[in-house]
Amino acid sequence: MIMAMCLIMAGCGAQKSEELETYKTNMSNFYDKLAYYDSAINSIDTSSEGAKAELLGYLDEMNEEYKKMAEYEIPDQFSGISDIAKEAADYMQMANEFYHQAYDGDFDEDSEALASQYYQRANSRAHVILQVLHGEVPSGEGVTVTTEESYQFSTVATSSEE
Repeated sequence: MIMAMCLIMAGCGAQKSEELETYKTNMSNFYDKLAYYDSAINSIDTSSEGAKAELLGYLDEMNEEYKKMAEYEIPDQFSGISDIAKEAADYMQMANEFYHQAYDGDFDEDSEALASQYYQRANSRAHVILQVLHGEVPSGEGVTVTTEESYQFSTVATSSEE
């Protein structure tokens, strides 16, 4: 009986470790792809006839990577970033849509400005996730970190709180 319990406990730990490693590998690949797209976008010859199509193609591909990233199963160790991952994907989706509005057909400056804001928000959240994965305390504009200490919670107000 004790041997069976040890095997079960070890198996659970191994599974959690495997999930964590899979997540870290997936996220590492995600960030490698972001670096690739950043480099590719910055290398576009803006004077070329196909520059718009090339930009939009890279943005479409980047949007797909953000969608995949938001779907990764997040291990318990990083459960606090699940909302941030979803937000990043949502902002990238909006950025992609507005970039298409800006560059499909006649140029639309307002759509480009909105797209740029959404793009920055998506990348800001991706950066926060990276900080968490590296064990850093996230920082940046609009970032608030709340720590929870399980031993300091109460559902009943104390006399000093009233």
